[in-house]
Amino acid sequence: MRKLYIVIPAYNEEQNIGKVIDEWYQIVEKYGSDGESRLVVINDGSHDHTYDIMCEYAKTRPMFIPIDKPNGGHGETILYGYQYALEHDADYIFQTDSDGQTLPEEFEAFWDVKDQYDMVIGWRKYRQDGNSRVFVTKTLRIVIKWCFGVDIIDANTPFRLMKSKTLKEYIHLIPEGFNLSNVIISVIYAKKGCKVKYLPITFRHRQGGVNSINMKKIFKIGRQAVKDFREINKAIS
Repeated sequence: MRKLYIVIPAYNEEQNIGKVIDEWYQIVEKYGSDGESRLVVINDGSHDHTYDIMCEYAKTRPMFIPIDKPNGGHGETILYGYQYALEHDADYIFQTDSDGQTLPEEFEAFWDVKDQYDMVIGWRKYRQDGNSRVFVTKTLRIVIKWCFGVDIIDANTPFRLMKSKTLKEYIHLIPEGFNLSNVIISVIYAKKGCKVKYLPITFRHRQGGVNSINMKKIFKIGRQAVKDFREINKAIS
């Protein structure tokens, strides 16, 4: 079996969501197993027409599942999607974001090596999203090494393909409602000695709309993350 679930969180993405659904639905159709694979987009309490558009697209795309939930933040929504995929017996879980910054055509290289690794994750080598975001990524790498003692080239990339079996074993170590869920997954896999492969990807500028996370919020999240990281490290060591 090669049941693939693609998980995408969405918040106020009415300008992007239709195109993102179209692009990633093609991937589910191409690489899915016997029509059992799914594209799962989780609307995180958007205030615009994101969910309305999702529901309209679902009428003609049987492998697309639109989900609506109260706002809980990016990390919580990703975990919600992962749990949903695990509950529906996905063999592989892929996560990306709904802002159009990643390229579906780069998925094939990840799928080709999926059986050899617990996780194949994108390294945002070709970035078009601005120097401030690159700075945040480099700073996060330093903080992770300081707090956890592991060196991870790009811990928070929203382009990752995971074996469900491995994720199911470790997902309970991620604090409920934690905002940087993908970061902690990357850290857990590194500390537990899981087989992880980094492949270079393109990371475009946001394709439409306004990013809900600005630099002020990033630094606020960062300050709290340092405190949380120390506690989490005790739990996963």
